[in-house]
Amino acid sequence: MPIPHLSTALRGPILDLENRILNAMPAIEHWFRGKWRDHTVPVYCSVDLRNSGFKLAPVDTNLFPGGFNNLNPEFIPLCVQAMMVAVEKICPDAHSILLIPENHTRNTFYLQNLATLQNIMRHAGMHVRIGTLLPEITAATEIDLPDGNKLTLEPIVRKNNRLGVANFDPCTVLLNNDLSMGVPEILQNLDQVVIPPLHAGWSTRRKSRHFSAYDNVAQEFAELIDIDPWLINPRFASCGKINFQKKDGVDCIASAANDILSELKEKYAQYGVKEKPFIIVKADAGTYGMGIMTLKDGADVYTLNRKQRNKMSVVKEGLQVSNVLVQEGVYTFESINQAVAEPVIYMIDHYVVGGFYRVHTGRAIDENLNAPGMHFVPLAFETTCLLPDRAALPDSTPNRFYAYGVVARLALLAAALELEHNDINKGHL
Repeated sequence: MPIPHLSTALRGPILDLENRILNAMPAIEHWFRGKWRDHTVPVYCSVDLRNSGFKLAPVDTNLFPGGFNNLNPEFIPLCVQAMMVAVEKICPDAHSILLIPENHTRNTFYLQNLATLQNIMRHAGMHVRIGTLLPEITAATEIDLPDGNKLTLEPIVRKNNRLGVANFDPCTVLLNNDLSMGVPEILQNLDQVVIPPLHAGWSTRRKSRHFSAYDNVAQEFAELIDIDPWLINPRFASCGKINFQKKDGVDCIASAANDILSELKEKYAQYGVKEKPFIIVKADAGTYGMGIMTLKDGADVYTLNRKQRNKMSVVKEGLQVSNVLVQEGVYTFESINQAVAEPVIYMIDHYVVGGFYRVHTGRAIDENLNAPGMHFVPLAFETTCLLPDRAALPDSTPNRFYAYGVVARLALLAAALELEHNDINKGHL
């Protein structure tokens, strides 16, 4: 399978960063092995990366990934092997799993994701059935998928402190639902293992806490391979008590944005970057690319029109935005067929199992690509993300994608630290 073209291939300092990562591979993998021994990683995870040529950094980490259908089918065996390891670590006696999805019954792309995830677990030796939280589904409901396959959703049944579906009492509950609306009572106080844990959902989780954890990870990793941590780490701040409709709290956003922009101007000058720095403001909790905007100056937040304020005020499920992350914008100079692209890396346990490019023909290099109109191009990772360097082979070049797998795993490690913090402070769950 051809590797998508990287328009960054001949740009400046990223080559040095890649070479440092490639050359330090033994030390990096040894360092990671120690971290995986010390910390429990999420069962699965996806990381949005941005590669600006002078910088390679994560901009979002999703603990309930919904794009398994976008992975290269040739690498499903990698997913199966990793899932075996993940389940054995969490529940060694697991043989049956109840998969609880989002309520997107009309989103065929998401349903295909569910079918792929179910297929991975079945090949890993599990009995898997899908139990839905939708009250209108009162009996097993079969859904036809565009690829000709079928998916069966069943109403969840709770008996005492165990969840299941008709004639099915699983030992493990796997969530593919990010709990944006909170933790339903039916999921609370279960005797079964629930993965990811309830405190991984957006009712508890905050992006600002994730990137605080990532700060520590990036600093330690940068010292390990002797690089400037900024090259793999976006600056950020958080602001609370925001009401975009009433313009409450926007002073905090403007001030934080200007502080970060001032620091970025110095960094851009240090590395000879000619582009103008920018800021991304996003809801501190939630996914699906909602509640996101780009600022070139802190004052821009004062001039939002009504449509822009409405867009920033609510996210998934109509939830009001009251806390935001003010984050350094990272350009993406990657393209596929002249359309702007960014890599999304998928992991099960601590293994990189694939990924894809998120591509958008209607967005610019300084904009969020997770928006209507995007499409996906699978990445070929068998000889890229998993092998650090093929330069010893005839006519081969150093692996440009190994760095993606490394930075994605740094974000995964940060997620593990974040969940440990949430677990300590989860008293209300």
